[in-house]
Amino acid sequence: MSWLTNVRNALAFVAKKETADNLWHKCKGCGQMVFVKELEDNLHVCPHCDHHERIGPLLRFEQIFDPGYTIVPLPKVPDDPLKFRDTKRYSDRIKAARVATAEGDALITARGAIEGRRAVVGVQDFAFMGGSMGLAVGEAFVRGVESAIADGCPYIIFTAAGGARMQEGILSLMQMPRATVAIQMLHDAGLPYIVVLTDPTTGGVTASYAMLGDVQIAEPGALIGFAGQRVIEQTIREKLPEGFQRAEYLLDHGMLDMVKHRRDLRETLAKLIDYLTVKQAA
Repeated sequence: MSWLTNVRNALAFVAKKETADNLWHKCKGCGQMVFVKELEDNLHVCPHCDHHERIGPLLRFEQIFDPGYTIVPLPKVPDDPLKFRDTKRYSDRIKAARVATAEGDALITARGAIEGRRAVVGVQDFAFMGGSMGLAVGEAFVRGVESAIADGCPYIIFTAAGGARMQEGILSLMQMPRATVAIQMLHDAGLPYIVVLTDPTTGGVTASYAMLGDVQIAEPGALIGFAGQRVIEQTIREKLPEGFQRAEYLLDHGMLDMVKHRRDLRETLAKLIDYLTVKQAA
């Protein structure tokens, strides 16, 4: 290999490094390229169109909590209770999701403080098998509620899911009533339950704990619903209105209490904790 080839290969490597994918991000809302550092500084909200990008639990905790939060360990559950297999083994899908996200399952819970107010926060990650609800998510939800009761503080859930996890069959659907009972336990302890719906929140999660909050908040533009828009249109044989199943539409029709920009969520949650805990104690 000649010295000229060596130099050309070295230059090609430098050029590739300088234009790496992690320097730029294409907004899913407006399609514009955004400098990643600018997107991170803006809480992963597009500075051009205000589109709220999907984020994972660790980023959400950093944005919401004061410094010093702690992760609640995930409960132990069977990874593949039905020995399910479609085009791949379910156990292989779980392993791949854990490698891709560095998370144990689709719901991660943490203890901490929000502007000095104690809270337990659970965050679903759509990147982990579509944030789907299975045994692990149900157990994590119940563990989060139990942690909030032990700490005497609210439980806040950030939902993001495609629904129940089909690979766990009826066991995944059983998590819906389990979550409902856990919420009642929280209320019996005189503690508030706050839901923040993020994009997307659909299926069995919407039919259970995502719609049972004392206060229902959503991020702007979040897709929220049970069945998909195409399925609904085919069933009722009518064209659905513009913006149907988006956060703003649901707010206008009484299904949400407020739609809040990501930059305002921390302050809003702190105020709600103050109001709801005082109200419960009165």
